[in-house]
Amino acid sequence: MNVLKNRMAALLLTLAVLAADASAGEYHVALTGSDANPGTRKAPFRTIQRAADQAQAGDTITVHAGVYRERVSPPRGGRSDRQRIIYQAAPGEKVVITGSEIADHWERVTNDTWRTTIPAKVFGGYNPYVDLIHGDWFDPEKRRHHTGAVYWNGDWLKEAATLDEVLKPAVGEGWWYGEAGETTTLWAQFLGTNPNYGQVEINVRPTVFTPVKTGINYLTIRGFDLRNAATPWAPPTAGQIGIISAYWCKGWIIENNRISYSKCSGVALGKYSDEWDNRAESAEGYVGALTRALAHGWDRIEVGSHLVRNNDISHCEQAGVVGSLGCSYSYVIGNVIHDIHVHQLFGGAEMAGIKFHGAIDVVIARNHIYRCGDVAGIWLDWMAQGAQVTGNLLHDNTGGLGDLFLEMQHGPILVANNLLLSPKVGCALNSQGVALVHNLIAGPILSFRADTRATPFQQPHSTSVAGLYSATNGDSGDHRLYNNLFIGAGGGRDLDQAVLPCFGAGNVFTRATAPFKWDAGALVETNFDAGVKLTEEGDGWHLTIQEDPAWRREVAAGMVTSALLGRAKVSGARFENGDGSDMRIDRDYFGHRRNGKHPFPGPFEQAGTGWQDWVVWRDIGVGPGY
Repeated sequence: MNVLKNRMAALLLTLAVLAADASAGEYHVALTGSDANPGTRKAPFRTIQRAADQAQAGDTITVHAGVYRERVSPPRGGRSDRQRIIYQAAPGEKVVITGSEIADHWERVTNDTWRTTIPAKVFGGYNPYVDLIHGDWFDPEKRRHHTGAVYWNGDWLKEAATLDEVLKPAVGEGWWYGEAGETTTLWAQFLGTNPNYGQVEINVRPTVFTPVKTGINYLTIRGFDLRNAATPWAPPTAGQIGIISAYWCKGWIIENNRISYSKCSGVALGKYSDEWDNRAESAEGYVGALTRALAHGWDRIEVGSHLVRNNDISHCEQAGVVGSLGCSYSYVIGNVIHDIHVHQLFGGAEMAGIKFHGAIDVVIARNHIYRCGDVAGIWLDWMAQGAQVTGNLLHDNTGGLGDLFLEMQHGPILVANNLLLSPKVGCALNSQGVALVHNLIAGPILSFRADTRATPFQQPHSTSVAGLYSATNGDSGDHRLYNNLFIGAGGGRDLDQAVLPCFGAGNVFTRATAPFKWDAGALVETNFDAGVKLTEEGDGWHLTIQEDPAWRREVAAGMVTSALLGRAKVSGARFENGDGSDMRIDRDYFGHRRNGKHPFPGPFEQAGTGWQDWVVWRDIGVGPGY
């Protein structure tokens, strides 16, 4: 009888799901439409917001070609992964959603400097030329920075510190400066041209796609060009807003979009706002934010589990993807993240291609991250227990933290099959319990010992805090390094100073690299130059490398598994996948199966003799239209 009841319950649930799917509707939006229309294909709405206000779980909103100058604030989400609300660009059509408006009527002031006056009504209740960037861990570098920007033919101009800078003869850089009162006056330099014969835009909205309230779950946003937002600084202790923001939500899919030109962050998977915003700039303050977040629903059931994939994210001055706590259990896969912090006018401790706090069981895989100026490529800060960073291509990240920075982590964290090609720093560790496996590393590994802040670690695969760990003796270490290929200066000298025992085998050190003193059976080829070179060509990014087939038989770490990696010392948690299954690094960067007994060191299993040419990234399949 119980079996029959269970079967009947399952059948009723299936019928309910099918009925919901059958009743799902589709709303259309077009520039030729009207919000008084019913939103059909023949009689579409004019604004995306009108469609958002109507859509229910299971519905799809299809937006047709054009530039939509609005903020989309979805009032509700779907009910489950199967009953989402989908926002999509019509297939094959370019849809831009922007936080900017056109600014015209420019008059010449002097030389290449022009001026325009903007009425207050253009801004409504928010004027980004009054709003200053500020917040916890933000460094203005002794000047003011506004959230607004000025765009000339699609690209933005730098913000000048004073009007005098803008009035000087132009020297090739674009500058703008604003003053606001009853009206807002903007001055800008346009080198050798009249701005009235191009397109000048100004920010009027702080975001492009962000709900006003939390808990708007199960949305899909795909195929758009999302751009030009006057975003605020997004520290881990405040509500985090980007061009697009999963604002303390669950289960968003953000895919195949182009996301660009944010004064601070592009994608935000972060924290909610409360009365403590930007009032907790300390380790103790963030522990307080964590405690309040646990009471506010920070767990796997309520928050996180997002999928950010196949997006092109660029021209964000703080971070391409940012997230504090709300990023937990998420996947960031297949994105191109580039040209982050290019203007370099301000600084702060929350800046990277990807900057996460609380990245529990997060997977960051197969991304291409480059030209993150003076910041890290990937920065995992506090509580990334169970995170996996695998198969990523990072290069030309020129900051002092290099391609990857792991701060105040207590493990376990897996870093495998990555190409860490920035020569300044390959990986910086202010942590314990990290496994680096089968990576190609061009820069040195830095290891810090001085940080004694008390920081949390969790129960395995949970947001529940198991304890606080204070590295009173600068207890760095407890790292595992297996089957990596080191090709640049530095090697492992810093890690020799680690306090906690480290473990390693199967690593190859070429040219000017130095082995770890604790590495069992490292192969050192001081006179061998792998000659690694990365170039962009017509069919993608090529990596040329000289390999020695002898490496397979001369190093002996074998297959890397959960059994080999063991448990992180501080957290006591096992190196395993997010579902509790065993790790087995039996696939390489390209997904090829590794030799079970003698895997080749580095990220490429199918090694040859001498010079190899690998296409390590193809730009097809990323961004709108794919």
